[in-house]
Amino acid sequence: MLVLKDVLTDMAKAIVETPDGVSVTETEDENGEILLTLTVAPDDMGKVIGRHGRIANALRSIMKAAAATVGKKVTVEIQ
Repeated sequence: MLVLKDVLTDMAKAIVETPDGVSVTETEDENGEILLTLTVAPDDMGKVIGRHGRIANALRSIMKAAAATVGKKVTVEIQ
């Protein structure tokens, strides 16, 4: 089974310079929607967001596609 938290963690660790500073928390509401909160080191925040938010939007799109394969809805927040 696909674990969405692990997918986001692996992608984020591949982007940043400090992979140990990456953490993802997962919460699910009563409607079955999943909220993934990505936390990275302050120095890596620019790498995760990208120019004009392109990388952040790409991460969100990939996660929505991955969630659709298991019949879930997901929202990604970056802190």
